[in-house]
Amino acid sequence: MFIYCVTVCIFDCLFGIFLQTWEKNNLFADSDEATLFLGVLDTIFLFSYAVGLYMSGVIGDRMNLRYVLSFGLCGSAIVEFVFGTLTEWLQFYNIYLYCGLWVLNGLLQSAVWPCVVAVMGNWFGKSGRGFVFGLWSACASVGNILGAFLASSVLKYGYEYAFLVTSVLQFAGGVVVFFGLLTSPKEVGLCLESETSLSPVERDADSHRPLMSDEEDEEEEGSEEVCDGGYYTIQQGDEEPRETPKAIGFCQAFCLPGVLPYSLAYACLKLVNYSFFFWLPFYLSRNFGWKEAQADRLSVWYDVGGIIGGTIQGLISDCMGKRAPVLAVSLLLAMGALVGYSHSPPDQVVNAALLATTGFFIGGPSNMISSAISADLGRQEALRGSQEALATVTGIVDGTGSIGAAAGQYLVSLIESKLGWMCVFYFFIVMTGGSIVFILPLIVTEIRAMWRDRQARTQQL
Repeated sequence: MFIYCVTVCIFDCLFGIFLQTWEKNNLFADSDEATLFLGVLDTIFLFSYAVGLYMSGVIGDRMNLRYVLSFGLCGSAIVEFVFGTLTEWLQFYNIYLYCGLWVLNGLLQSAVWPCVVAVMGNWFGKSGRGFVFGLWSACASVGNILGAFLASSVLKYGYEYAFLVTSVLQFAGGVVVFFGLLTSPKEVGLCLESETSLSPVERDADSHRPLMSDEEDEEEEGSEEVCDGGYYTIQQGDEEPRETPKAIGFCQAFCLPGVLPYSLAYACLKLVNYSFFFWLPFYLSRNFGWKEAQADRLSVWYDVGGIIGGTIQGLISDCMGKRAPVLAVSLLLAMGALVGYSHSPPDQVVNAALLATTGFFIGGPSNMISSAISADLGRQEALRGSQEALATVTGIVDGTGSIGAAAGQYLVSLIESKLGWMCVFYFFIVMTGGSIVFILPLIVTEIRAMWRDRQARTQQL
């Protein structure tokens, strides 16, 4: 996700440079046509990314996560190099080539997020997952910030070098993942004893025996080692060995409790979150008359708020043992924050404070759903022993959210052109409210469970 946001952020930061290059080479008749094409590229990227998420999640649960991650990172790096660097070096500009490459880039980058969430889910149990995933999912916001910095630092050499640096770093990251990533505790002799802790594999129970002896060979004949509760034990040959968990199907994952409500809620929420990501610098520049550099610096505060929000809200959900009530409160406050920001005065300090507040209450829940909650859904009791569903569930949730985000880019431009920016903020408020509506049954269920637990503790006292 970090690499994805760096790439998209660089693409957005180089918006004007692309227009100048394409106009100079007569690729489009005028700047309006070129601007429309850039919007088309954003849309087809998001849609291809969404479709790819559905597929990559299923693939990730059936193949080695390290291979899928490496392929996605390295393949996307090559596509970005061809798109932004090689075409400029060769002075070759073609609309259909750009579209094809950007669709392929979306499909390849979609292999990353479900797999990394699955890897994190393998290592961290539910009890501390909210805080850990909230802090870790800040990689998206950090990618936004570093992407803007990277683009501005190499822009003087030409936009093609921004893509060159990004693709080289991304390819190197894919190589590191291939040779160094540990996708599961079992790869280093650990097993998940429960959802909350790791336990070492015990191998020294018979350390007093010689390394090789006839007695040991006779005792172990017809038996095998299996991992039981975090320790390797000897299982007799006449007992049936434990079956390796099988990956569930796409439709089965979609029907798991909570997957559909959170997917629809995330479609509404990601629409709002990504609209801020794509449109915020343009809004600040157009609405307040600030320079593009000032608008870019101010937009960073939205990401800062999202980083803090995801971490703190994840920690609170860990302490409560429930996620939905925390989301509900945050989203309700997000609606108020949107109203406040829509009436922001033309003061950069006040605007930055309101942006950070809005990012806290919108970016925080978005990070929770795409990471910690997706991991919870992929490790729930309804799976009944089939633990290979985490990547598939994550792909479904994030894929549905990306479809909402892709549709939102068109709707935002349509509403802004017809009705103005104030109606765009009203639209964001409605979508945020829609997120609450979709998870309302889960909110009620978890609040009732909390009330029953409180009553039980009171009776015990």
